[in-house]
Amino acid sequence: MAAIQKDSTETLAACSSVIRAVDLHKYYDLGGARVHALRGVSVKIARGEFVAIMGASGSGKSTFMNLLGCLDRPSSGQYFLEDVDVANYDKRELAHIRNQKIGFVFQGFNLLARTTALENTALPTLYSKLNHLESQKRATDALHMVGLADRMHHYPSQMSGGQQQRVAIARALVNLPAILLADEPTGNLDSRTSVEIMEIFQSLNDKGLTIILVTHEQDIAEFAKRVLIFRDGKIRSDHPVANRPRAAEVLKTMPTLED
Repeated sequence: MAAIQKDSTETLAACSSVIRAVDLHKYYDLGGARVHALRGVSVKIARGEFVAIMGASGSGKSTFMNLLGCLDRPSSGQYFLEDVDVANYDKRELAHIRNQKIGFVFQGFNLLARTTALENTALPTLYSKLNHLESQKRATDALHMVGLADRMHHYPSQMSGGQQQRVAIARALVNLPAILLADEPTGNLDSRTSVEIMEIFQSLNDKGLTIILVTHEQDIAEFAKRVLIFRDGKIRSDHPVANRPRAAEVLKTMPTLED
């Protein structure tokens, strides 16, 4: 996987910023009133980081994630994704960036009920130039990465919540993204399954994938390496996680898409 690097020659590239936000502002005009959702956010995220974003409702964290995911554009400021300023891209350009550069994992899984795990995983490749065989190989490899090789022909109704979220993660990986954005990915899961999902994220990050996670749970945020805390549209705290609670021992031997 292009974003999951293991070679020492590629480690140097991991020091560069995959994300750079410069004085981002976001306004919403609601019923004649202007709501200032982001108030001058500037931050750098290096390639290979694992960052958790926290904050109360209305703090600006969801707005910030929407900008990072190219789901919305800032009212002002610059957003560099792999050194390209995408802040003023039009809808078509943003859609292309989302499909090629960003993997999304959501709280609700968002799987198609009448579609197998393999078919769900392969969905993003429909908008790429991959042929069917390449698409199926990518999807199969991604399911291997999340430990679901034996469930690829099962439907969502035949899988647990944790297994469905693994399929969602595999789907996010299939187009070899530069970053993975996860929005409350453990919100619908019990504590044990949440830890299993976070172990997958840790293992992927250990292989070089940049991960940005939104969560309201402190214990989940502590699986990351760095925590940003939003309040009133600004980053009020930016600090490393002192003690990572667990290493991803269970899945450290997962293959990469390059294996």
